Amino acid sequence: MEETNYTRHPPQLSPSSPLEPAPKNAPTASETPMNQTSAPDPSSTHKQRKTYLDKLKLFQTSDFQKPNELKGMMTRPLIFLTFPVIFYAGFSYGSNLVWFNVLNATASLILGGTYDFAASMVGVCYVSALIGVAVGAAYTGWLGDWFIVRKARRNGGIMESEHRLWLFVPSLVLIPFGLILWGVGAAHGVHWFGPVFAMGVIAMTNTVGLQLSVSYCIDSYRALSGEAIITVILVRNTMSFAIGYGITPWVTDMGLQNCFLTAAFVGLAQVCTVYVFIKYGKQLRATSVPRYGKYVEIMAKTGMVH
Repeated sequence: MEETNYTRHPPQLSPSSPLEPAPKNAPTASETPMNQTSAPDPSSTHKQRKTYLDKLKLFQTSDFQKPNELKGMMTRPLIFLTFPVIFYAGFSYGSNLVWFNVLNATASLILGGTYDFAASMVGVCYVSALIGVAVGAAYTGWLGDWFIVRKARRNGGIMESEHRLWLFVPSLVLIPFGLILWGVGAAHGVHWFGPVFAMGVIAMTNTVGLQLSVSYCIDSYRALSGEAIITVILVRNTMSFAIGYGITPWVTDMGLQNCFLTAAFVGLAQVCTVYVFIKYGKQLRATSVPRYGKYVEIMAKTGMVH
């Protein structure tokens, strides 16, 4: 793992400060003879390339030039769970992904059972999800960038991380709509195009949720984004893992109609949490500045922030 174990040394500054005036008799750049060269910087000399056998050595000299950072890399993502914004980004990502997992878990039950689709046709129906992903990416990408620039101009030219959260507003309608059309529609035997269209809607809201959640985290703590995203994924995977065990008994015990009516209102409540961070997110980020600076300094010393 040469790339991940590479020891970065901070750049060496010139002994003379750039703020000090040059001596009066010092020649300017245009007066310096072409054949006059300065002495090479010892730090800029290249070391001899390793041989193939050198690369295979179990222990190398570079291994002992810096402390083992494994403990910090394991504990910091857990510590970052105490940052409200980072935890919310993981919750938002996970809660949007949950509904697509519910879709996947019930696709065969609804399309194959209720509508008697062959397995190959169930797979073809995922073209709708593919279209939904493309629409969601365009919405958060092209339209989203235009929107936050517009919000920043209205805010005196300052872009705040919470501006991006306003893009969740369509999800207040689309998540309940997609879940009701998928489950309740299938329970009442609507035309097969209804559930297939719902697949695209749910896939679109999933794409919107994951892109906005990750972007909000990175915009808020850019210098810690590498390990903060690990925290986000940790929360996301926990929620995704849990719903995999819960969806089958949920549908079996409540039936399609009651299950997805409940899911629609849970999804609506989940999206409404965004207003908490639209209103208080900036304040929460401000209170975390000292801790943010502390971990930036720690990670900078280990060469993980540039």
